[in-house]
Amino acid sequence: MASFEWFVSLRYLRAKRKQKFISLITIISILGVAVGVLALIVVLSVYTGFTEGLRDQIIGVNAHALVQRFGSVITDTDEVSRKTQAVPGVEATTPYIYGQALISSGGQSTGIVLRGIDTDSAMRVINIGRKMRAGQLTDLDSSFEVPGIVLGLDMARQLQVWVGDKVRLISPNGPLSPMGVLPKIRTCMVVGVFETGMFEYDSTMGYISLDTARSLTDLREGVHGIEIRVQDIDQANQVARAVQGALGNGYSVRDWMQLNRNLFAGLKLEKMGLFIALDLIILVAALNIISALIMVVMEKTRDIAILKSMGATTKSIMRIFFYQGMVIGLAGTVLGVTGGLGLCGLLKRYKIIELPPNVYPMSTMPIKVVPADVSVIAVSAILITLLATLYPSWKASRVRPAEALSYE
Repeated sequence: MASFEWFVSLRYLRAKRKQKFISLITIISILGVAVGVLALIVVLSVYTGFTEGLRDQIIGVNAHALVQRFGSVITDTDEVSRKTQAVPGVEATTPYIYGQALISSGGQSTGIVLRGIDTDSAMRVINIGRKMRAGQLTDLDSSFEVPGIVLGLDMARQLQVWVGDKVRLISPNGPLSPMGVLPKIRTCMVVGVFETGMFEYDSTMGYISLDTARSLTDLREGVHGIEIRVQDIDQANQVARAVQGALGNGYSVRDWMQLNRNLFAGLKLEKMGLFIALDLIILVAALNIISALIMVVMEKTRDIAILKSMGATTKSIMRIFFYQGMVIGLAGTVLGVTGGLGLCGLLKRYKIIELPPNVYPMSTMPIKVVPADVSVIAVSAILITLLATLYPSWKASRVRPAEALSYE
């Protein structure tokens, strides 16, 4: 019986000479499903690639996790680092000191976020050393007449300085006097310039040595926190919980997901919104399938009546048109998945679309095909098209042979 139903449904898909319009609607329905699936795969792949590219840029400048002590600085730095490195999954640690100051050179001045680092251990935790445009991060430890500082490219341009030039750092953490708090002023030499590709970092951040940071922040001992690099960034939250358990309740351990929770939560919500919006394209194609099948039912009313008169059951008639809609949905989905993966492969290989580097954190259109996303798209398209076949199939099964043949 199943072979009979498949035979009839496939026969109906091949329109006769007088039914070219119905065949055209069938082709349009297949192309509608294919275009919807293709658009979903390409857009979600670009969005996933952009999200991961943004994540890599953020993590490249910052650590995978941060350790801080509630209400005070970390004075036993070596002990905390030892306990942290003993946790499985931790690759390296480095101490840091955080501060803010005013930086000026000549007639130019702006605010700056200062990060005091230990260059030896910092090179194993953050990737800022790989993003140097001039100079080296290790030059912070070199012996100069004044302390060294590494600036972002956009800040260096704003201050009109380069490697070898001197700048002044003005910190509000100075001694208290009868005239109020006296700011601390330190002259530093630019020993390096980095470029991350993200304007927020390149225009506001600077790196100095731990000793220079202590003098500006009036921190006599200890550090503000410890940065952690983990072996698998996707497991950073689990490693952070393990570090929290090893250090105890007096410490706060936050991974990169928590530190950028609002940003990535917003990106995830936008991805879901795009998925729902682009699913409407497939829904429109499903409406075309409904119209095409209803027209076939209207055209084949006499054939349906004859089949029923010859003993075809109601379920068999429903299956005929259900299979017909299923073939349309599967054909459109296969074409869409093939075209989407092919287009993503071309965009990823040849990097056809370039992005302005001063706006986006990457220079070309990022592509990241996730098999799970492709599977969800394909299953969603098939389910929508199968649901679209239910009403026409039910309509066909309700044809009464006596009424249909009485008008012939």
